[in-house]
Parts: sequence; structure tokens; C-alpha cells
Amino acid sequence: MSEPDGRQVAPFGRRPVTLTERREHGAYVVLVAPDPHGPAPQPGQFYMLAAAERWGGGPDERPFLPRAFSVQRADAAGLHFMLEDVGPGTGRLCELGPGDELWLTGPLGTGFSGPGDGRRAILCGGGVGTAPLAILQDDLRARGVPAAALLGFRDAAHAAGAELLHGARVATDDGSVGHHGLVTDLLRDELEAGGAAVVYSCGPPPMLEAVRALCAELGVEAQLALEAGMACGFGACFGCVVPVRGGGYLRVCVDGPVVDAGRLETALVAGAGH
Repeated sequence: MSEPDGRQVAPFGRRPVTLTERREHGAYVVLVAPDPHGPAPQPGQFYMLAAAERWGGGPDERPFLPRAFSVQRADAAGLHFMLEDVGPGTGRLCELGPGDELWLTGPLGTGFSGPGDGRRAILCGGGVGTAPLAILQDDLRARGVPAAALLGFRDAAHAAGAELLHGARVATDDGSVGHHGLVTDLLRDELEAGGAAVVYSCGPPPMLEAVRALCAELGVEAQLALEAGMACGFGACFGCVVPVRGGGYLRVCVDGPVVDAGRLETALVAGAGH
């Protein structure tokens, strides 16, 4: 099923899938599961994930909320998700392996739209924000659209996440891999080299804000996949609202996560993260 704007809409409620593969890429874990009963996701859409067993913490095993993750790839093997263990919920998900069951809801939200008008695409990401850029690159390559990939990471262990994209240029905070500095240094060089382009970005809020500000400075269109704490994924709880230029708010889960950068005063979303 799809909305009038073309986005894929999830079946109501969660459904179980069984993991068939678990891979490690440095500090990251990629989980793969077939999803025969769900629609194919669009680049930039996300899913709400929860382990089928032991999904809770503390003495009374109080249940965790599902965690929102962008789909990293969708192919014949199934849905791919890129995770990092940063807390009890993500830690439990990272423990899962082949044969384990996962609850998922999705695909949810609004994805990326193509550059059009013969413009090239520049993919700029950081950390687990690499995930939606991988499926976007797959889609663009299939359509013959040039897409440079620029990725920023903390260190060499995290830079292994660049393996998930084709031909990515890498920046690291500590200089252990690639450019010593910020991924936006690479982005400025790419933009100033010339040629009409659209920037597609996902990553930590400070990185997204730097991308938004740079693209505004240079007059370049940008689409940002925002990160925000989500409780429901359906727009019911209003827990992921973001102020927009001119007043009002958008809900990241239904009005995003992909948003035209020109709509935002800032990409620094309060309470963002996985």
C-alpha cells in the first residue's frame, strides 16, 4: 500500500521475522531478516525493532520501547539493519543472531527523493547515519545517477562502516583513517569543485546542522534524514516534534525522517538518537 505522495506504508501492527544473518563491521553489527509480509521500503524509511525475547531491563524486566532504525539495504536476502551497541536496548538487539526472532513495524516515514534535472547526488553521513545512504546509493546506481559518498566516523573501528557503501571517502576525528577532520570538510571540497548537486545526509545532529548550514551558505539543495527519539513511529505520541522555519512543528516519524533542509531553522533535534 502507498500514500498519495508515493511513500510505502507499513501494515498496521508489528510482525515477527527470523534473522538469517549477523555480520560485524568494526564497531557496528548488521542484522539481516527476510520480510515476506511487508512492502519493499524506500530509501530513507525506517522500522521500529524489538527483540522477541528478553526485551526489557531491570529486576522486573520492564519492557523497553521499540528502537527506530533506518533500513540499510533491502535485497534478495531481506532487510538489513546497521546497529551500534550504545545502551541496553541496542545492546540486546546486537546480541541477536541467526534463528532469533525480531519484531518489526515498518516501513515508516518519508524517504529520499531523487535529484532530478540531471544533477548529481552527494551522500554525506556519519556513524549509523551511514545506513540510509547505503540503500539510497543502491537505488541511485540502479538508475544511473552519479553519487559520491562521504562518510565521517570517530575512529578506525567505526570507519569499518564505510564498507557498506561503494567507493566512500572517509574522514575520522582522530585521523586513523582517511581525512583527519570532519566529513563536512570533504563535503565543502566536493561542492566547491562545481557541478549542480543535491546533498543527502544522515548522522548525528551536530553533523546534520553543519551540513544544513554549509548547503544554505552555498545555495545547494539538501535532504536531511533526522534522528529523534521515537516512542510509537506513527505520529500519535508527538515525542519527536521538530520546529520548522516560520513556526509550527513536524513529527519526524511521519513528516520525516527525510526533510528538506530549507524547512529547518536548525537540525539540532533535542533528544535525538537511537
